[in-house]
Amino acid sequence: MTTLMIQGTTSDAGKTTVVAALCRWLARQGVSVAPFKPQNMALNSAITVDGGEIGRSTALQALACGVEPHSDMNPVLLKPQSDCGAQVILRGQVHGNMEAVDYHAYKAEAMSAVMEAWRSLSERYDVIIAEGAGSPAEVNLRANDIANMGFAEAADCPVLLVGDIDRGGVFAQLVGTLELISHSEQTRTAGFIINRFRGDISLLEPGLDWLTERTGKPVMGVLPYLHGLVVDSEDSIGTSGTSEAGALNVIVPVLPRISNHNDFDPLRLHPGVNLRFVGPDQPIPAADLIILPGSKSTRTDIVWLHSQGWAQAIRKHLRYGGKVFGLCGGFQMLGEQVDDPDGLEGDAGSAGGLGLLEMTTTMVAGKQLRNVKGTLAFQTDRAGGDGAVFSGYEMHNGVSQGAAFARPLGQIDGKPEGAISADRQIAGTYVHGIFDEPAACDALLEWAGLDHAGAAVDYQQHRLEQLDRLADQVEQCLDTDWLRELLEY
Repeated sequence: MTTLMIQGTTSDAGKTTVVAALCRWLARQGVSVAPFKPQNMALNSAITVDGGEIGRSTALQALACGVEPHSDMNPVLLKPQSDCGAQVILRGQVHGNMEAVDYHAYKAEAMSAVMEAWRSLSERYDVIIAEGAGSPAEVNLRANDIANMGFAEAADCPVLLVGDIDRGGVFAQLVGTLELISHSEQTRTAGFIINRFRGDISLLEPGLDWLTERTGKPVMGVLPYLHGLVVDSEDSIGTSGTSEAGALNVIVPVLPRISNHNDFDPLRLHPGVNLRFVGPDQPIPAADLIILPGSKSTRTDIVWLHSQGWAQAIRKHLRYGGKVFGLCGGFQMLGEQVDDPDGLEGDAGSAGGLGLLEMTTTMVAGKQLRNVKGTLAFQTDRAGGDGAVFSGYEMHNGVSQGAAFARPLGQIDGKPEGAISADRQIAGTYVHGIFDEPAACDALLEWAGLDHAGAAVDYQQHRLEQLDRLADQVEQCLDTDWLRELLEY
């Protein structure tokens, strides 16, 4: 078994896409490969084959490998609930809530879970491509590090360092990072990858020669900036627009604890949808559809919605015939009240919802984690959405009940799921990924007012195409002979 770790000079240097690219490149050659991220901090997550929860980006990398995502692939997942606290997921299951200082002290214990998961993967795969988090040069976080060089040293694996030239200063990024790590870590760093380059590479080559001479480390290759690349991300939120006549205008509030915003990727890709995320203190524009996204702290985000004027804007939107849709935490917000008696998402207490659906939600211990398939159970005004198949996953603590469920949005295993209001303006679901299947996406957008159905993207096929696009760049732009030698195959 061989492990190679990809680390970055900064957050969003491109570690996730480089790991996905390498995984896909290896899998296309028939190599038994798996991704591994020792520690991840993200609010975008996915359900694993063993009933656990890992970062969404690691699940994408598993798809690149052609294997089912497993909780061993991301043994520590931190899901922020406040500026100083997070829910800690260990090997797929909730361990508890911790403040940042407490978790920093706990990392030595968490390291045992990391190494156990890595050893378990090592028994099942020939190659593991590991991904770091942030930068290994964060001097304040180096004690008891489990995310970057701490793991690489424990696993005794080589490291490739990725720098993002698009944001500027890539030589300072790479040289500075190397200078701030220990001698053994410098020795472990086998080389560099420069990411997101635009332009004539001949103008970059003198810098590459200088970098190798300055550090004694080879540049394994330069990956280009890929326009239009849309892959599952950890936290960055993308936007998309279209000038197509009759486009459906969709707006989404960027909640302070927004989660699983990858739910909106199929809408970003839809040629008939103009999707816009609305951040704090931004004016709320007119739209055809408002979607309330998932949240890691539903009550806190309800209070934020009220403070930002969204409650009034939504009521006005509905008076003018607009539609409102809620996803998971956003679905809970549509109800009359959210109770958290045990403080599972922060301080114990209750918060009034938007009062748009007759239901209340209570947070209970024991997070619902499951992959689901179902069918929509409502009629659209035109062609009809009844029977359209959807798939996705549920990931929530809340249990909701009330009269709203007498009008379900869909069915899962013959049981009602979600709700749609009597006037058909308001709907919601607990299912993340409900837009992924083209038929379900078309039906929901038709309900929202899109005049021309049938243009929804096959999102899973799109993901595979993007992964192949990444793997092609490995083949074309990296020194693959040197990479094979490093991986010992």
